[in-house]
Amino acid sequence: MLTLPDHWVWDFWTAHDGERHHLFFLKAPRSLGDPDLRHWNVRIGHAVSTDLVDWEVLDDAFGPAEGGLDDYTTWTGSIVRDGDLWWMFYTGTSIAERGLVQRIFAATSPDLHTWTRVGQPVVEADARWYETPTDYDWFDVACRDPWVLRDPDGDGWHMLFTARRHEGPADERGVIGHAVSEDLRSWEVRAPLPTSGPGFGQLEVAHPVADEGAHAMVFSCRTPELSAQRRAAGQVGGVWIAPASGPLGPVALDRAALLLPPDLYAGKVVRTAEGSLVALGFRYEDGAGGFAGVIEDPVPLGSLAGWETTADPLGASLSLP
Repeated sequence: MLTLPDHWVWDFWTAHDGERHHLFFLKAPRSLGDPDLRHWNVRIGHAVSTDLVDWEVLDDAFGPAEGGLDDYTTWTGSIVRDGDLWWMFYTGTSIAERGLVQRIFAATSPDLHTWTRVGQPVVEADARWYETPTDYDWFDVACRDPWVLRDPDGDGWHMLFTARRHEGPADERGVIGHAVSEDLRSWEVRAPLPTSGPGFGQLEVAHPVADEGAHAMVFSCRTPELSAQRRAAGQVGGVWIAPASGPLGPVALDRAALLLPPDLYAGKVVRTAEGSLVALGFRYEDGAGGFAGVIEDPVPLGSLAGWETTADPLGASLSLP
């Protein structure tokens, strides 16, 4: 478990350097009192572990940049390696826009410890498909939580991100945004990944998982952001998993089911050094109605091969071998 006595911790992402897991996470001082203020007083923390259980906390990676479009917040991201260089893609917002407009930024590092920002945003919401600052029906303009992966069929890269389509019922507009790049520096925004089934208000921190020929998409959505249809069916939010045809979809949202207990959020599926799959999540509630702000120990998943969802048409339960 990662718990800090003086800070809340929540969303996170990982990288493996060949010897240790590196955990990058959002953190904010508990002295703020109100946990809702954590989003606007955030830095990116850094810890390392060999087993995903015992963590050594290191110096922070970085925080908001004075004078930039990420001068207010630095939020959730992901890390990939290209040759000798590590790339972190993360979410930024600006003070001038009161944090309402999200953009995706990049930073590079030779060692996962010292980071240099690339500068301007690399991805912004494109009005052809997504809600933008001039046309949105939500509490923010979603373009966040980048997840970058190599093109499974080529030499380039794909980025998945949290976004919302610009049409349809407000509580069903959540999509997984998509962008492509040849060099990790220049990105072309494309239409969202194809999905089927009842929607979500948002699909946060989405990332694909592959295991023994099976594919799935993991994402998070809390109860208040579920579609009216899902809430009417009695569903509760949390960390979800849905079968997919491949890392770029289509994703069968009608077969989505909770992967972790509903008091965990922003889940990630990580492969251990031994090759097994585990799920990590941060604990949202502390049992007394407050915000816990700790990252729990990994939950073993077994194999995704042959996994299935059962029960009602919206996919209420999950069975992993």
